[in-house]
Amino acid sequence: MSMENRIQKGYEYAREAYGALGVDVDAAIRRADALPVSMHCWQGDDVLGFEGAQSLSGGIAVTGNYPGRARNFEELTGDIVFAQGLIPGAKKLNLHASYAIKGGKKVDRDAYTLKEFEPWVDFARERGLGLDFNPTYFSHTMMDGDLSLSSPDERKRRFWVEHGKRCREIGRGFAKAIGQPCVVNFWMPDGTKDTCVNTQAFRARMTASLDEIFEDRSGLDLAPCAVESKLFGMGVESFTVVSHEYALGYAIKNNLTARLDTGHFHPTEMVSMKVSAVMNFVQTMLLHISRPVRWDSDHVVAYDDELQRIMDEILWNGLEDRVFIGLDFFDASINRVAAWAIGMRNARKAILGALLAPAAHLRAAEAGGDFTRRLALLEERKTLPLGAVWDYYCMSRGVREDGAWLADIKDYEQRVLRLRS
Repeated sequence: MSMENRIQKGYEYAREAYGALGVDVDAAIRRADALPVSMHCWQGDDVLGFEGAQSLSGGIAVTGNYPGRARNFEELTGDIVFAQGLIPGAKKLNLHASYAIKGGKKVDRDAYTLKEFEPWVDFARERGLGLDFNPTYFSHTMMDGDLSLSSPDERKRRFWVEHGKRCREIGRGFAKAIGQPCVVNFWMPDGTKDTCVNTQAFRARMTASLDEIFEDRSGLDLAPCAVESKLFGMGVESFTVVSHEYALGYAIKNNLTARLDTGHFHPTEMVSMKVSAVMNFVQTMLLHISRPVRWDSDHVVAYDDELQRIMDEILWNGLEDRVFIGLDFFDASINRVAAWAIGMRNARKAILGALLAPAAHLRAAEAGGDFTRRLALLEERKTLPLGAVWDYYCMSRGVREDGAWLADIKDYEQRVLRLRS
């Protein structure tokens, strides 16, 4: 029996199994396929960007030295194209400002315009991709240690305020050029290594800086803006200026997009349980999915219970038009292109899994107080034939199924990645 016939027969069986629970599998595939997931460009080059940085600051560290790191625009976009050929569904590409294409000109971050990113716009148009964007508040000589927008040095703080304004303009330019919203995410690593005794002063400067960046309220429909929190970072273990409470409060007060990252909380906290809590008070949310191992380690996204529960919360509550989903990890210990494929395929698999769940039966059991049935259905859902539907979905979109795509990666590694030195 050919692979295509095997996948088709598996799909027919799965459609019957899910159909018995009232799930329309074909409709679930269509809905899953249309939901975009933003793929981060920085996995391909260890977050170094194109500004000549040889190391990272801001508490960011990439471990590993697997052969094949992309070193320029051509190599990075080539790797992105190959990886995305292994991933079904709608996609966006997430850029940092440090990936500007300056063409030999001396342009600093406080003077960036859309022109420095025109090659990315052309690339996205050709590939049918949306674009998201991030100011880069790290790995730069104008950082005041680990401080940017909260720095007491007014000259440095002014530089970073202007950078933020420029990035908002670039995000609006992306949205107009591509024809879909560009989410602009602000992460600042600001904080202190040891105990801070005047936390209010740092946060007051941060607030004043952000208020100036967001004073112009135009274009937020084209380029929604989010402020990202973090629990701590390397070198800023004791005090983080933009904590979760700060970022969420700022978003609610200023009607911005709320921001959650699965790696930016205490290990016992479940981000899946925060989604509906936050969405009661904001219009939109940016959710970055990573895999924290004991801390914000940015491991490759795995298909685990928490990932599935996050997608359940989004899809079961009909929030997919209000929640922007992106991935954020970097791993140089394995094939970087494979890391993209693994993480993105897992995210898309969890989206499909949420839409294949017998949600109507689960809600009916819960509403009727039949918690025994609810638990039984939740557990039995785990052994329903999601894999058979996933393989059919991949095949129907011209993407290699599970068990087959890794051979393509290995071939690409030998033909392309191993030749880089």
